[in-house]
Amino acid sequence: MAQVIKIKKGLDINLNGKPQEITKQTVSSQFYTLFPDDYTGFVPKVDVKQGDVVLAGTPVLYDKNRPELKVVSPVSGEITAVNRGEKRKLESIVIQPDGKNNHIDFGKKEVKSLSPETIKLALADAGILALVKQRPYDVVVDPKDTPRDIFVPGFFSAPLAPNVEYILQGQEEDFQTGLDALSKITSGNVYLGIRPDCKTPALKEAKNVRIVTFEGPHPAGNVSVQINHIQPINKGEIVWTVHPQDVLIIGRFFNKGIVDMTRLTALTGSEVNESERAYYPMLPGASIEKLVKGNVTQHIDLRYISGNVLSGTRIAFDGSLHAYDNQITVIPEGDETHDFLGWIMPHKKSKEQVLDARLKGGRRAMILANEWDKVFPMDILPEFLIRAILSKDIDKMENLGIYEVAPEDFALCEFVDTSKMELQKIVREGLDLLYKEMI
Repeated sequence: MAQVIKIKKGLDINLNGKPQEITKQTVSSQFYTLFPDDYTGFVPKVDVKQGDVVLAGTPVLYDKNRPELKVVSPVSGEITAVNRGEKRKLESIVIQPDGKNNHIDFGKKEVKSLSPETIKLALADAGILALVKQRPYDVVVDPKDTPRDIFVPGFFSAPLAPNVEYILQGQEEDFQTGLDALSKITSGNVYLGIRPDCKTPALKEAKNVRIVTFEGPHPAGNVSVQINHIQPINKGEIVWTVHPQDVLIIGRFFNKGIVDMTRLTALTGSEVNESERAYYPMLPGASIEKLVKGNVTQHIDLRYISGNVLSGTRIAFDGSLHAYDNQITVIPEGDETHDFLGWIMPHKKSKEQVLDARLKGGRRAMILANEWDKVFPMDILPEFLIRAILSKDIDKMENLGIYEVAPEDFALCEFVDTSKMELQKIVREGLDLLYKEMI
C-alpha cells in the first residue's frame, strides 16, 4: 500500500482560466530561442555559429567544466543568431526551423541491457540530462554523480497547472521506459508522488518506483516538499529531480532513438479566450506569438508568463517557452485598475478569482514574524533562512536547510508577504553563493 503524507500548510490559489482537457493542433513557430540562463549551474560554451545547419538533437551548447553535458537543438533548421550582452555574456541562440524536423538518429536502446554510466552518458550526449536537476543547489546534474534517490512529482499543484494524468494518456510506454532508466541510475529509489484520486495506470501502476501519495494544498506538488517529507537531504548527499514530461523525453529517446522534446503545454489564464484554453504540443524555445495572437483579451495590457503565476518567467507577446516550462499563463497587467483605498479594499471572494500582476502594496524593509510559516510546509524556518542568506552566513544557511530548497518553494511566501520582498531571487542568490563556495 502506498505511503500517504498529508500536507497541512499551504494555499490553493483558485484562478480563473483553467485549461480544458483538449489537445489542439501544434502551433508552428517562426523561430526557436534557447536561453543558457535557464540551465542553472551550466557554464555555457557555444558549439555553433550563425549560418550553421542543425538537426533536432545537434549540440548547440556544452558545459565548459563538463564537456560531456550538452544542450541540443529541439528542431532542425539554421542558426540565425548567437546573441551576447555585456562582457560578451551569452544571452540566447535563435534557430529558424526548416519545417522538416529531421532528427539525429541515436539508435534505439534496451534500457535493461545498459549500465548506469552508459545511460547517463547517452542522456548527456543527447542533451536530455540538462533537463534534470539536483538538490542541493537546484542546478543541472553532473553525469559523474550517482544520486542517492531520484524524485518525480506526479502532479502539479501550482495555480492553473497542467493535469499530469491527462498529459500521460497514450504515452504510458515511454513514461515507464523513462522510469526504468532512472531506476538504474540511482543507488537508492525512484520516488513518484501522486494525488489520492489519481486514476491513470501510468502513475498508479508504475514499476521500479516507490509510490507516495500526497494530500493537501499547494505546494504539495513541489518536488522539494516531497523530498522533505519522504527522505530529507543531509549534507554531502545528492538527489535528482525529474518532471513527468522530461521522464517522457527520456523514454522516447530510448524507445525511438531520437531527441523528441515535445511537451503538451497548457495555455491558461483569465485573459485567454475560453475556447483556446487547452493543451498544445510545443517544443522548448517556441515563440508564443501565433499561440496567443487573436486568442487573448484585446485593448488592455497583459502579462505573459512562461510557467505559472507564482514562479514563472515574464515574457513578451512574441516571447518564447522556456526550457523547463509546460504552461503559458496570460493575466491582466492591472495598470488600468485604480481601486478605492487601493490594496486594503475588501474583495468579494468567488470560486475562481481574476488576479492581475500588481504588487498591491509597497516594498518594506522588514520581515513580519510567522507570516510565511502558514504557507511553508517544510520542516525549515523560512524567516531565519532568508535572514541567513541576506547576511551571507554560510554556516547558518546550511544549518537552516538551504540544501533542501529551490526558489519556487518560496513563491507562496512571496505571494503572501506584506513586505513584497523578492524571496525567490534571494534564495537563488543564496544557492549560487553556496554552490560557488562548494565546487
